Amino acid sequence: MASGFPPQKQETQPGIQHVMDPTPQFSSPNYKPSNKLQGKVALVTGGDSGIGKAVCHCYALEGASVAFTYVKGREDKDADETLRLLHEVRTREAKEPIMIATDLGFEENCKRVVEEVVNAFGRIDVLVNCAAEQHEVSIEDIDEARLERVFRTNIFSQFFLAKYALKHMKEGSSIINTTSVVAYAGSSSLLEYASTKGAVVAFTRGLALQLATKGIRVNGVAPGPVWTPLITASFSEEAIKQFGSETPMKRAAQPVEVAPSYVFLACNDCSSYYTGQILHPNGGLIVNA
Repeated sequence: MASGFPPQKQETQPGIQHVMDPTPQFSSPNYKPSNKLQGKVALVTGGDSGIGKAVCHCYALEGASVAFTYVKGREDKDADETLRLLHEVRTREAKEPIMIATDLGFEENCKRVVEEVVNAFGRIDVLVNCAAEQHEVSIEDIDEARLERVFRTNIFSQFFLAKYALKHMKEGSSIINTTSVVAYAGSSSLLEYASTKGAVVAFTRGLALQLATKGIRVNGVAPGPVWTPLITASFSEEAIKQFGSETPMKRAAQPVEVAPSYVFLACNDCSSYYTGQILHPNGGLIVNA
């Protein structure tokens, strides 16, 4: 895979996947499912596109009943396509997938999402917090309203979803939070985003300690550069042309290369002794964490 992508720019967040060139890869013929999540119920935020879509696809292949969230009015087409895909790959034992339109930045909305999933599936076994937004900004241009907006989307939502999902989780359940390589390496341009992702790391570790005695594992994934709609909606065309070239592998990842980390952390047979840990699919960037 070569580094960089054709210059392109989306002016509004959240980004849209179906207009990207090339379209992010959410699946691979080399991925061999083995019923790792058979009988499980999974809620994936931001599952309409990017990493979230790839996670939904892998979870469905592994036998899970899948629900995902998206932003209505902006991500409808991507969400419809993901729902169609999940219907196609759903295993016989899994229930019909569902999609839920919402703004996750507010507690009442997070509560409603959990209630809809429980009404449809009866419980939640795996919660994947994947939804996020980012903007390039200098400290002189920080705006209070947008700063709060980024924190609401990226970290408030994780608190609220965990709060309400826990009431419907049991021993053996798993929470997987998405952080980022920039939580460890920093970012000169993504100051708000990097700060929220640092908070996600601390939240993941603290919640893991709280829930260890309940038998509920809490872990995270810290991807490096990944070709998703978040990128085309936040970086310049020039940056897109070089995107991913800073890694030792000299390229960005595709979402399908990151999704197996979420499968591993969701599967008790694979990761029963993992909690409070962060996986780092980042193309070789050394973060010493």
